[in-house]
Amino acid sequence: MIALVDYGMGNRRSVEKAFEHVGASARLTSDHRDIRAADGIVVPGVGAFPPAMARLRELGLDEVVREQAVAGAPVLGICLGFQLLYTRSEEHEDVAGIGLLAGTVTRLRAPKVPHIGWNEVTLERPSALTEGFGASASFYHVHSYAARPDDATDVVGRGDYGERFVSIAERGTVMGAQFHPEKSSSNGLALLRNFTRVCARVAA
Repeated sequence: MIALVDYGMGNRRSVEKAFEHVGASARLTSDHRDIRAADGIVVPGVGAFPPAMARLRELGLDEVVREQAVAGAPVLGICLGFQLLYTRSEEHEDVAGIGLLAGTVTRLRAPKVPHIGWNEVTLERPSALTEGFGASASFYHVHSYAARPDDATDVVGRGDYGERFVSIAERGTVMGAQFHPEKSSSNGLALLRNFTRVCARVAA
């Protein structure tokens, strides 16, 4: 079972349906027991970093996600959920994140933001999340901020919009995608299928 962390922000139902489409058992939940019992955890999100972190902390969800990740559970952050996995963000104010990935989230260095639309992501290293992809793949992005990992080896793939930005990252079983897999047609579904397989392998 994959737990979709429900903290009241983002297109949670569409992510749930996308996982169901690839054969996963996904549950939208804010119950700590459900998250602890899950084979994998997904942090979705649409919106701004500060209120998202405030809501996660209010519900104690940041702690349970961190606890499970440290215990080895696969975690996938999507869009804002990906940014929330980092140490901190400069969006509106300096706010601490969940801290599973070392780095800072800052404004995308582009002439016009938000960046909305399909973008080719060049894959820089192998990853369980991108298994079966070639050298690049297109995904649907909607964002004004970008992650700046402290460790370049965390970077799996980069897109290009005003600058080369991190679009996919992975450190151990903690993974993230800046784009929306649930809106990215066959490539997005393939990525979610790969994450489901990672969860099954770890559970086994």
